[in-house]
Amino acid sequence: MILVNTDFITGKELETISLVKGSTIQSKNIGKDITQAFKSLVGGELKAYNEMMNEARALATKRMVEEAEKLGADAIINIRYASSSVMQNAAEVIAYGTAVKFK
Repeated sequence: MILVNTDFITGKELETISLVKGSTIQSKNIGKDITQAFKSLVGGELKAYNEMMNEARALATKRMVEEAEKLGADAIINIRYASSSVMQNAAEVIAYGTAVKFK
């Protein structure tokens, strides 16, 4: 599966299939939340939350690809990511794009 954030793939003629998306809501355990709260007092990278968001993006991407594969897509173009807080210490990540087939 080819994944790009452009609206074309060089050398390929594309047929649009559908919008596809994948999402997840992630949180860290209470121990990580406490250590990250202390870290935010002194500044610096919040590594546990960074890891959480990387895992969430990977899972959202995987789910988007699975949806595209079910539709028989060869690629996903115009991929975008968005995130939002759904409650304290939990974040939703959504990946979305346009599933396409090569002509």
